[in-house]
Amino acid sequence: MKVYLDNAATSKMAEEVLEAMKPYLEQKYGNANSLHALGREAREAIEKARETIAKKLNAYPHAIIFTSGATEANNFAIKGVVLANKEKGKHIITQKTEHPCVLESCKWLEKLGYEVTYLNVNSYGQISLEELESAIRKDTILVSIMHANNETGTLQPIYEIAEICKEKGIYFHTDASQTFTKEKIDFSKLGNCLITLNSHKIHGPKGVGALVVHENVKIEPLLHGGGQEFGLRSGTENTAGIVGFAKAVEIAKEEHVDYILKLRKKFEQRVMEEISKVKLNGHPEQRVCHICNFSFEGIEGDALVMRLDMHGIACSTGSACSTHKKEPSHVLKAMGLSDELANASIRFSFSKYNKEEEIDYVIKILREEVDKIRKMFNVV
Repeated sequence: MKVYLDNAATSKMAEEVLEAMKPYLEQKYGNANSLHALGREAREAIEKARETIAKKLNAYPHAIIFTSGATEANNFAIKGVVLANKEKGKHIITQKTEHPCVLESCKWLEKLGYEVTYLNVNSYGQISLEELESAIRKDTILVSIMHANNETGTLQPIYEIAEICKEKGIYFHTDASQTFTKEKIDFSKLGNCLITLNSHKIHGPKGVGALVVHENVKIEPLLHGGGQEFGLRSGTENTAGIVGFAKAVEIAKEEHVDYILKLRKKFEQRVMEEISKVKLNGHPEQRVCHICNFSFEGIEGDALVMRLDMHGIACSTGSACSTHKKEPSHVLKAMGLSDELANASIRFSFSKYNKEEEIDYVIKILREEVDKIRKMFNVV
């Protein structure tokens, strides 16, 4: 049996998405910036896609700026806002558990003389709103806090964070790569905000995403050229990818979220009941529907992932972007886990394509392999 439980890394492209994209890969291949019929056809498809995605967020269409994915969108949001608002100051606030592309963008800005405050998180992985408020200075330009953590699924209170930013007159950015179509996101209630979106986490194609930019946000383009995407992101648009992204948004339903949550909760309950010395990492309730992260005491996470893979089960030790790094997860370390427990962690992430019978199989194999490894290393 093959069981895919790594949907936080990427998801299976939906058949409806592939079918929607095909015409723009085969017959309707025009450049959306060309004046001829094929070009106009591509432009119409892009603008329709923009409207579909905007509607899902309760945003206006011209707020949607298409990118190559979430990494570009996060870089664009942080660097673009900071570089465009030099007169406001040189201070940024983020958290210690952000995705590497946010943390690395902040480190790059530190080399240019900007100051960054990295907020602590509690044992569930959530920031303190009081600590955030006290960290804001007169020269703070931007607060960047992800909606749900990609390793643990823990949700942050983005509306409360946005309210604080509104009161202080600063910009707010949130990476919603793991929550878009799974959690309600209302652009109109987030003030002068920026939101990062990703296609391939929601059964769309890889290589396309978006940054949603409020009209009051002053931002500098990172890519200069032909002035596409309202002059904010130059480069020929990925028409087929954008069409596929919009189709993935269109077919995402609330009942899928309910179904995924049901599967995840059943899986978590069985893991906790049937395997000893297991710790669930992240908030038990305030968590996105599809992600759960466990530490298995006495187990090397990488070894367990490979042994599960031998049985056709795909999962991960954390962020797909950090899989090849040897050090313990920065997310779990920030939450207070020891190196040993951080290295013993496994992330399982579900989708609407998973079945209940798959859980029975995964639990059986997981229990067997954990027992084997523990006996091998005399872990009692």
